[in-house]
Amino acid sequence: MALNIKPLSDRVLIEPVAAETKTASGIFIPDTAKEKPQKGTVMAVGNGTKDHTMTVKIGDSVLYGKYAGTELKLEGKDYLIMREDDILAII
Repeated sequence: MALNIKPLSDRVLIEPVAAETKTASGIFIPDTAKEKPQKGTVMAVGNGTKDHTMTVKIGDSVLYGKYAGTELKLEGKDYLIMREDDILAII
């Protein structure tokens, strides 16, 4: 399903991976204790600026800072929109 959103300039739209619901030993983690995910998939990419060409592309798995970006809900799913500079690595 194509998203009906196009980030501007050097921004990217990321779909975070789901937070872990249980530990390796099988203990369930309550919602209040879950860590914010720091990994996600790039869903849309802006065109960049004249000084900054975009490195990431749609479909890349990326790591980003714990508090990076702005959270938004689009078509019933949670996404983050952030500058490409906030992305730490492509994995």
